[in-house]
Amino acid sequence: MTQPLILVISDVKPLDGYDWHAAPSTYLQALIKGANAIPVILPSFGTEIDLEAVLNRVDGVLATGSRSNVNPKLYGQEPTEANGPYDLDRDATSLPLLRLAIDKGIPVFAICRGMQELNVAFGGTLLTEIQELEGRTDHRAPTSGDQDERFRIAHPVEVKPASQLGKAVQNQSIEVNSLHRQALGELGTGLEIEAQAADGTIEAVSVKGAKGFVLATQWHPEYWFASDGPSKKLFSAFGDAARHYAANK
Repeated sequence: MTQPLILVISDVKPLDGYDWHAAPSTYLQALIKGANAIPVILPSFGTEIDLEAVLNRVDGVLATGSRSNVNPKLYGQEPTEANGPYDLDRDATSLPLLRLAIDKGIPVFAICRGMQELNVAFGGTLLTEIQELEGRTDHRAPTSGDQDERFRIAHPVEVKPASQLGKAVQNQSIEVNSLHRQALGELGTGLEIEAQAADGTIEAVSVKGAKGFVLATQWHPEYWFASDGPSKKLFSAFGDAARHYAANK
């Protein structure tokens, strides 16, 4: 069967006098081996790119996580140095791209920053530094130079059984990793909660009435796709949705 093409949103990183448009290899490997798909990195040039023309040539969109945060001006708050870093070029590309992809029925999988982008794209807000909020646990990554330790499985989430996530993982409770200091606040128009942590933090969402597969997780299934059952099922489900879309477009 033909491998679907998955558009991967890029970060913009200044290095050696250049602006690099890049995506972490963990996401790319998860698409290649976990979704049986071909990743194509989209440079973040905002309105300089005809996003509709690009989307007409691909079969899915992956919005990755990142060290950067969505600029708070996009949801009615003020940016601060403590809340950064920001990536304005990615914001200008990812938010309209996600809205357009979902409108066209293209499968979308959004992870960590990607989930926060999805919420803001549909008019929602974000909570910053949630570890400082009363009643919330610390969802930040452990301080370690060992990536396996940073991405270790950290806590359970409760999954709505009839949700898209529930159908994919076939379980009402799964264990996930946790590497974030922001979370969804007010939900964007049409977004539905698919899973939550014990402290109420929203861990997964979908878009009600979407024409195609749309799923977003606050955790990072890409890191353990080869060994963790739920992570493997998520990328498999995304790959199947992209293949179905490719076969029917």
